[in-house]
Amino acid sequence: MAGGRAPGLAAGIALVVLAVPALGQGVEEFPADRVKLGAGIYAQNCSPCHGPRMLDSQVPMDLRKFPPAEKSRFIASLTRGKNQMPPFGDLFKGEELEALWAYVIAGERK
Repeated sequence: MAGGRAPGLAAGIALVVLAVPALGQGVEEFPADRVKLGAGIYAQNCSPCHGPRMLDSQVPMDLRKFPPAEKSRFIASLTRGKNQMPPFGDLFKGEELEALWAYVIAGERK
């Protein structure tokens, strides 16, 4: 029994141990001041529809669960609109878009 299972078990454990650091990769870190700026922009422009602190059960898109790997989709939705969301075009400058992204991805988790 020890000879048959032990090598497979050890290999499986090794794979899990090696994979654990990779789980946190790809999560963007944001400066606190950028998140704070994003929170202010969100409160003024987004909260009427998406709710304060991204909490509104009436909105089909829960921004707290927006996929961190889909930044381009987020920016496109803001600038071109999507479904019931109107296009905001050039309303937000590059820095403001980055701040909104930071808030949506990291804001309420910090």
